[in-house]
This record gives sequence, C-alpha cells and structure tokens, in this order.
Amino acid sequence: DEQIGALNRQVGEMSVWGQSLQGSLAERDEQIGALNRQVDSQKRQISALGEHIQAISLSWSWKMTRPLRLLLDKAKIVSRQLRNIGIRLASQQVEIGNKLSHSSPIKHITHAQDSCRQQDQTTRDIFIWSVIDWHFRIQRPQQLARGFAKGGMRVFFLSNHFVDASNPGYRMEKLDPLLPIYQIKLHVKGAPAIYFAPPTQEAEAMLEASIAQFILDFSVFSSVSIIQHAYWYSVALRLPNSYRIYDCMDHHEGFGDVPEKLIDIEKDMLNYADLVVVTSNWLEIFARDFNQNIATIRNASEYEHFSEIPAKVYRDPQGRKIIGYYGAIAEWFDLDLVRAVALANKNCLILLVGNDTTSAGKTLSDLPNVVFTGEVPYAQLPFYLHAFDICLLPFKILPLTLATNPVKIYEYLSAGKMVVSVDLPEIAQFGDLVFRAKSVNDFVRLVALGLESFSSSNDSNLARQQFAAQQTWGHRIDEFSTALAKIAMPKISVIVLTYNNIDLTKACLESLIERTDYSNLEIIVVDNASSDGTPVHLQEFEYRHVGVKIVLNEVNVGFAAGNNIGLAEASGDYLVILNNDTVVTKGWAMTLMRHLQHNSSIGLIGPVTNNIGNEARIEITYKTLAEMPIEAFQYTVANMGKTIPIRNVAFFCVMLSRSTYERCGSLCEEYGLGFFEDDDYCRRVEKEGMQIVCAEDVFIHHHLSASFNKLPSRERQILMERNKSTYEKKWGKWIPHSYRR
Repeated sequence: DEQIGALNRQVGEMSVWGQSLQGSLAERDEQIGALNRQVDSQKRQISALGEHIQAISLSWSWKMTRPLRLLLDKAKIVSRQLRNIGIRLASQQVEIGNKLSHSSPIKHITHAQDSCRQQDQTTRDIFIWSVIDWHFRIQRPQQLARGFAKGGMRVFFLSNHFVDASNPGYRMEKLDPLLPIYQIKLHVKGAPAIYFAPPTQEAEAMLEASIAQFILDFSVFSSVSIIQHAYWYSVALRLPNSYRIYDCMDHHEGFGDVPEKLIDIEKDMLNYADLVVVTSNWLEIFARDFNQNIATIRNASEYEHFSEIPAKVYRDPQGRKIIGYYGAIAEWFDLDLVRAVALANKNCLILLVGNDTTSAGKTLSDLPNVVFTGEVPYAQLPFYLHAFDICLLPFKILPLTLATNPVKIYEYLSAGKMVVSVDLPEIAQFGDLVFRAKSVNDFVRLVALGLESFSSSNDSNLARQQFAAQQTWGHRIDEFSTALAKIAMPKISVIVLTYNNIDLTKACLESLIERTDYSNLEIIVVDNASSDGTPVHLQEFEYRHVGVKIVLNEVNVGFAAGNNIGLAEASGDYLVILNNDTVVTKGWAMTLMRHLQHNSSIGLIGPVTNNIGNEARIEITYKTLAEMPIEAFQYTVANMGKTIPIRNVAFFCVMLSRSTYERCGSLCEEYGLGFFEDDDYCRRVEKEGMQIVCAEDVFIHHHLSASFNKLPSRERQILMERNKSTYEKKWGKWIPHSYRR
C-alpha cells in the first residue's frame, strides 16, 4: 500500500510536470515555426545566389570561378547551420514528447540518470568492462573511469557483480554528482562469478539483451570498449560501432588457477583487439607475439590523495619505527621475506595493512612485532602511509609478479617515502628512488640502511615526490587518449557511383560524412556523365573534404564498369559498393567491417534496408528521413551482432574484404548498364567457398532503382531480359529473390 501510494504521488507529480511541459512545447512550436520561416527565406536567397553563380560558371574557366564557388559554399554552410538548428529543436520536441508518453514507474529513472541519456556526438562513450565492482578496493579500473569522465566523456563502468533476475535489464548507479560516470549492473540469472568460467550460452544471451536495453535507453551510438577480463569479450564484440581495447593489467596465466577456456579467450582478445594496452615492459613483450598495436600505459597514483599529510596519522603505542606495507596479502606475498625483516628489526613495528587471503596472520603469529590491520578503505590509506618510516614491496618472484607494475610504489613515492622492493623488472624505471634487493639478505640490509638514513625532510624525499607528481592518473589518461587517437584501423574504401539524381547524391554523401564515424575512410565517387550539375557538385565536395576522390567519366559506362573504375582506384583493406540513392546510419561501416573481421569465411555482407527485393528488406514504419535514424537504431541494436545467410546481396550496399576482391575479381561488365551483375558476383563468391550474409545490425535507407526507374519501361524490360539470359548461360536458371517470412 505504501508503494502504491508513493507511485500515485509520482503519477500526480508527473501530471503537473506534463502540463508544464505542454506549455513549453507550444512555445517551442512557435520558435520552430519562426525558425522554419527564416530557413525558407535563407533558402530562397541562396537559390538565387546559386543560379547567378552557375550562370557565370558556364562561361568562365574553373580557375576564374573558384572564388565564386567558395562564396556559394559559405552560403550553403549558413543554410546548413540554420537547418541543423531547426532539426535539433524538432528533435528536442520529439524527445520531450517521448518522455511524456513512455515514462514508466517500473524503471525508476532518476533525474541524474536522465541527464546522461543524450550522447555528445563529438565524442565516444566509454564502456569499462571491469574485473571488479566500483565499491571494491580502488584500483586502476576506477581511476581510468574517473579520468575519462573528467575529460567530458560519458563513462559506463560494468560491474562484475550481476543482478540475479529472470528478465534482461540493468541497475544503474550515478557514482559522482559532478561527473558523467555510472556503474551498471546487468541482469544475469544466477549472478555468476566472472573469474571461473566463460559465460554460459544462457548467461551470454541475457548479458547481450541487458546491454542492448541499456544502449537503447541511453542512445549509445558510438563507444570505446575497454575490456579488462575475458569473461566480457563475447558480449563486447557485439556492440555496434565500438573500438575494442584490451587493458592487459596482469599476466593471467601467472595466477595459476585461471581456467584454460578463459586463457584461450584472452589470446583471442590479444589477437583481435584494435589496441592492447599493457602496464609493464614484460607484458609488452608478451603481447607482441599476438598484436602490433600496443601501448604501454603503466599504473600511477592519485598524487594529491597520498602526498598530503592527513590531520591524523597512525602512531605506534610503543613509539617504535614503522616498517610498513599496504595492499593485498595473497599468494604472491613473500612471508619468509617479511619474517626475515621482522627478526632483523625486533625493535621496529612491522605493520601490514590489507586483506589477508593466505593466512599470513596465522603463519606469522609467533612474531610479536608483526601487526595486521585487515582491509582498510582507500580514503584511510594516507593515515597509515604517512606513519611508515620505510615502505616495503615484499613480493615473490613469480611469472605473475614479473609482469606487475605495482600501483603502491607510485603511492609510496607520492608521500616521499623510502621504499625497499624485491628486484622486479618494473622497479628499474624508478632508478635510485627505490632500493632494489636481489636476495633476502640484501633486502634486510637495505631496510637497515633505510632506517639509518631516514629523514622526513631531505632532498631524496623531495625527489621522490617530484617523480610521483609526474606519474598521476591524469598523465595516464593523456597517454591513453593519445593511444586511442593513434589506433591503426583498417582502411575502408566506399565507392559511390552517380548518374544524375543530384539531390539523392547530396543526401548520400552528406550522410557518409556525418554518420560514418570512422577514422580511416576513403570515399571514391565515380560519375557516369551526369547532366544535372552533379560533376560540379562533386568537385566542390572533393575540395571540402579530405579523403575524397572524384572520377568523372565522359560517357555512361554502366553500373559494373563504373564501379570497377572505383574499385581499381580504391586502396582500402575493405571495399564498399554503395548506391547514390542511399542514406547511411551512424557507425554503419565499422559495424559491417566487424563481421568480416570476426569471420573470415564471409565473402560478401550487406545491410538490412527498407526497400529491396529480397530478404534484406525488413518491416519498418518511418515516414521521413528525419525519423529514420532512431527507428533504424532500435532495430539494429535489438539485433546487434547478428547475421542471416542470404543467397544474394543486392549491390545497393555491399562490403567485401580486399582478399575476396582479389580472389573473385571485378564486376562482370557483360551486363552493360546494369541488372544481374550482383547475382553474378554472388555466384563467384559461392564458387570460392565463401559465405554471403545480411547484417541484422546495420540499416541503410534505400530509395531503390533511382537511376533505372528513369529508363523507359520497354527499354528497361529489354535490358533485364537480355541480362537474365547472360546470367543463365553462365550459372543456370536464375532463382527469383524472395522476401523474409
């Protein structure tokens, strides 16, 4: 009853809020109307200016008319800016309307959550597929997440703790009132632990459905997946338009108890990640056998947190000097070494701060000067650290620790503390700032030397702090961002064949520039002797955009020959044939490419669409191109990572790898102006033993046969019948295409 009462009050509040918003919507409608009138006026002025410039351009040389073309470009830019303002206002109106009509008390979306729903289109969201929960010990995952959020990116921190539920979904927690950073706990039945086995088929399906719901709810059009554990890999692979980064923090085989199946998955991550980030030189050497795109980004410290002496610092009741350690006390912790230090320094307190998972307290219980505190909060670590006279890193020399870049060394140095460590490879970077011991006796000797020379204000302390001040998590985020910007992605070449239909061409090319969202893109436009001003527009387009090549044919050489010219010009690792009567959606190219990367047996892949004569056509209800992106996004995210086999992909949009192109050759030019050359190419791909598939997670709008529909119906019919005969002489009876059921 209390819950129902609370929900009724919420409904009442929503009603008041809705009435207020209705008033705001009416005012917004007036603003949009006024803006539309301004846009119409601007269009008329630009149209008159364009006609004037075009008349001049017909009689002057290209060189002489260039200043005028630039003037026209500026006018078009103004028009586009005004139009975009109108679109944004209209989108806001639709978004508010959706909130009024779709708000549900079941999801309990808070204002803090709602404020993160809209992605900044200039940046990618960050998914951190973490090894730990946010509220566990503060480590590298949380520090990276916070650093990216400080940089203005939305950060979604995937907890290793799941919500045990029967239905897909998620629970979200805002982690900082001032930063766009959120912890996500996905629904998985049984809430399995991630460390002991890959997800079962049932768990993987729930994970996929849960993250898909989140992506839809928060409009994650593009992202960077930073994967820190193999358990997540199969799900992270399915995210649309996402860079895949493996943040390799440890040598997992070194733990000894990691299941072989997870180790195999880690090797796949190492092989296929767009970037492998490692924390040590040892891991870099290890990773080089799998991947050449590697960045060494070590651990660091939160300098301000550890350098400032807190108001209250731990004091030994007996007034002894303190030899201290904090961190996990696990199987890699050298108890024999600690025993030797304790026995050699009976007049000192050996203070061990951290969670004891290896019964160290019991093993060392005979030593009265050894004290264990147990786990303490991250915020309380300076309370102990500034009490230490000497800091220890007493690790065993194991495959696991050989690969380790210890976070605590940076934190010790932030406090200016003298440090004695075993001689691990990563300790060499600290030079004389850290004592390195090659044996137990050497370790004990260096501790004694440190105690003798200890001073809280000497130059060595300052040098240690100065070093640590340049090794902060802020520095690491800068390094990470630089590494992301330098990722060497495969080149994708998009060939667009044009013949008249200038308005469709403009819409197609504009969508390519604005929505492809890919760093290594080449656009090649081949014009088949258009007579409607297309060549002039294409030359202006090439001038404005980097990575664009224009080929102007003197005659219409047909569909196959025109595309072959573009394919011959292309330098990409992946090749796309795209009709000029299409409009692409956000991230389409990367998402298509991922399928070819993941499955080398795929020869050809195409998208789903609104308008084509085979199974690639889906039922979709948008009425205008302005409505298309959101509805397409809803469909593709619900089907992320999925493909269906298809006998023929239509070449209004098709992607193939360069290796497939080299095996199967160019399009057959026997078909003249067009029809059946795509079916012909599909048979050649089949003959090579490769698959043909349709990607359910990529949608491309298609007007369908914009050029061929302009042919007289009789001429069109003759062309189809002649080309069908050509096809059947090569491949046998043609099987008509069919729609999906």
